[in-house]
Amino acid sequence: MDALKKLFPLSFKYTKDVANLIIGILLYLVVGIVGGLVIGLTLLIPIVNLICGLVGALLDLYVLAGIVIQILVFAKVIK
Repeated sequence: MDALKKLFPLSFKYTKDVANLIIGILLYLVVGIVGGLVIGLTLLIPIVNLICGLVGALLDLYVLAGIVIQILVFAKVIK
């Protein structure tokens, strides 16, 4: 559980009420969108194309896992 708290700190921080849950989910979405835009701009360089694609996939996975963990913490499935 400590490893999850270190990897996904926002998931455990914004779980007090529904407003905080929505704020936390929006923060994850903003991180995903900004990261996707930055990675999309670097895809114009052909050599870095594969690496940026992998980093983008990992960023998407991190955002999705963070949102799922945050909802599970809010629903008190994970403590």
